[in-house]
Amino acid sequence: MASTVFNGTNLLIKIADDAGSPATIGHTTSCSISFTNDMADATTKDSAGFSEVIAGLVSAEITFDGLMDYTDANGGKEISHKLLTRQKCDFTFGTAATGDTIYSGEGFISAAEITGSMEEATTYSGTITVTGAITESTN
Repeated sequence: MASTVFNGTNLLIKIADDAGSPATIGHTTSCSISFTNDMADATTKDSAGFSEVIAGLVSAEITFDGLMDYTDANGGKEISHKLLTRQKCDFTFGTAATGDTIYSGEGFISAAEITGSMEEATTYSGTITVTGAITESTN
């Protein structure tokens, strides 16, 4: 059954090498997906002084943060490796609950950061810039 209001802990990002089988990114503490529809100007002399637009290109970006663990097979170290080797990756974004909406597609790691502060857990963050179409489906 689809989730109603749910705990953000249940929201997962999974990635894999291109054409691979996505696995959950390890030790994440937060994640988000952002969709953008670029608006193309469609204003003419007939617009009576008002701006008019039409829907243009659709794009998306996924951001995430987590705790760094070098032994994690799909964590901060792997995210950095995918960026440095310019690998395209497959992703899914959503919960594991039956009936919930998930988003999937392909993208590139466009940013990766590992941060360590005195007497705090080392963290990592990353961004996936989506390339091509995004599929919206149900678990």
